[in-house]
Amino acid sequence: MVPAAIHTDLTGAEWALVADLFERDGQRGAPARYERRHMVNACCYVLRTGCAWRLLPKTFPPWQATYKSFSRWAAVGVFEAMHNRLCQQWRDRKGRTPDPKGAIIDLQSTRSAAQGGNTGFDAGKKVKGRKHHLMVDNLGLLLAVTVTAASVQERDAAGTVVALAGIKVPDLKKIYADDAYSGRCAMAIEEADGISVEIMRHPGNRSMGTWQNAQQPLWPEVVAKGFVVQAKRCAVERTHA
Repeated sequence: MVPAAIHTDLTGAEWALVADLFERDGQRGAPARYERRHMVNACCYVLRTGCAWRLLPKTFPPWQATYKSFSRWAAVGVFEAMHNRLCQQWRDRKGRTPDPKGAIIDLQSTRSAAQGGNTGFDAGKKVKGRKHHLMVDNLGLLLAVTVTAASVQERDAAGTVVALAGIKVPDLKKIYADDAYSGRCAMAIEEADGISVEIMRHPGNRSMGTWQNAQQPLWPEVVAKGFVVQAKRCAVERTHA
């Protein structure tokens, strides 16, 4: 019988990279009733499909045992340790240092149901729901994330996500952000965390100002409108996507 989650199961090579985080070799207690790799595959299936735990296919261990293992691993930070290890391996493969010196901060407002957390209304984007505040490295790998009601402004949530990223990456030197984090927000980050903040503005932003020359060019420069790929910030946009 072909497993229902053949496209979400970890391959042998993938499991070899993280197996030691989930195995219980050398620990006290009764031996595991279900294979750890099979339990992790069940967690990956729920993550990828978004199904309820009770709807796990019969090819996986019972949902009660799977959910209990998932809760225990999440509580002790096993999944975060796995994420950090894989991120460092990917940075090494790309020829980067293990810990980034720069990061990009951004947010995304998403619609959500009333259950499961605080909700609010983002007046700027006309979205009722929650905001995801992200900090990623220059490859788009996640450094820190916080979730708030959509009514929370960027300047009010920036401090928390920057502090979380600073704990994980103590050598962080610079943060790239958009206009929403300019002004007092940027100054507060620089004063509290000692991290430089550089604002990356859209070319069509009228508030950024332009140099005026008495000798006007023959062909005036065309100001870009709509979506424009911006250096540095395109990494966090890919992560949102």
